[in-house]
Amino acid sequence: MIQYTDKTELVEAIKKNYLLYDKEFNDISEDKKDLLKPGVDKSPSQNISYQLGWTSLLLQWESDEKKGITVQTPAQGYKWNNLGGLYESFYHKYETYSLDQQREMLKNQVNKIIEWIETLDHDTLFIPEQRKWATTPAKWPVWKWIHINTAAPFKNFAAQLRKWKKQTGTE
Repeated sequence: MIQYTDKTELVEAIKKNYLLYDKEFNDISEDKKDLLKPGVDKSPSQNISYQLGWTSLLLQWESDEKKGITVQTPAQGYKWNNLGGLYESFYHKYETYSLDQQREMLKNQVNKIIEWIETLDHDTLFIPEQRKWATTPAKWPVWKWIHINTAAPFKNFAAQLRKWKKQTGTE
């Protein structure tokens, strides 16, 4: 997995990968947003709904901990070893929005995450066990949680969207 030396590198990776990811939606028409294709796990709407769900959870975990609320990860009623239902809840929550609306919501979420990162000091971001919600047996630091819910899937899911577009002839 990639390593970052400071928050500037993390923020730049998020920005770069997000912009490339978002660009993939430019030529997807609204009437095809729910189209599933063989060999591609998600429709375009499901793809961005997944991102909206995880970025929202990331921000919620931090917000709840700051308020003194005990955070249950990944989410209330869901366990790490059975995430299918959580993904379905993301798809259901955002399915009525247009792709443009979903893109705008994700842009806002990414901006909030970047603003949040900017408020964190180096130790909070890079030393494990600085947040209760981020403390797991693996002892991941906060930056890693942010990375796996932003920069990494933005890059991976952009490739999925390109594959989807190739199959639909929209590439």
